[in-house]
Amino acid sequence: MFNKNNYITYLNMLKLYSYYRSTASYRVRIALELKKLPYIYQSVSKLRKGEPEFTAEYGEINPQKMVPTLIDGDVVITQSLAIIEYLEERYQKPALLPIDAVARAYTRQIALLIGCDIHPLNIMRVRKYLTLPIGLNHVEKTNWYHYWLGEGLNALEKLLVNSKFRGDFCYGNEPTIADIFLVPQVYNAERFEYPLEAYPNIYKIYELCVKHPAFVAAQPDLQPDASEYHPDDEY
Repeated sequence: MFNKNNYITYLNMLKLYSYYRSTASYRVRIALELKKLPYIYQSVSKLRKGEPEFTAEYGEINPQKMVPTLIDGDVVITQSLAIIEYLEERYQKPALLPIDAVARAYTRQIALLIGCDIHPLNIMRVRKYLTLPIGLNHVEKTNWYHYWLGEGLNALEKLLVNSKFRGDFCYGNEPTIADIFLVPQVYNAERFEYPLEAYPNIYKIYELCVKHPAFVAAQPDLQPDASEYHPDDEY
């Protein structure tokens, strides 16, 4: 039987355009799960596979034609950090940022270290450019990825070792925005076979996070679009 209230609730739900292996989308999914916000998952497999009509339509929503994109009513937000900060300001509990100003800067520092200095150098469009116009082979491309990942993770490991804010998680004993960024990046490192033995503090936090129900629900292989791609494809 048609239920008007359920239909209205559905129309008012958040919508997330996502790709299951996108680390940026992964971050937003974790934030939504931590805040227990229901949302509609919108696959972009047609975009990833170059379907022209969907690509054109999605380009009107997100001019970069990338993920994630969050729709909240008539509000459209791209970029994972902007989305997470928006969720934090609109849906304040549980908080993803500490109250203390210095601690907030510390957690943002970790998020930006990952989101601005590590992640942009290993996303799919960069890997494709290294292969096609530049002509690197698979080994050379992997070495590129590993070098820049190592530069970032070395700095992050030292930051965690020396931090007065460190608890079970990057900050204290509850997940924050720092952990939201850390987990997808470690997932990405494992996916591309980067050795992580040199980062015991990073990996300890990662192992704790991935047991948390919100992180479990957000993990890539459990997303509804995982079956839309061949696992051996690089997408």
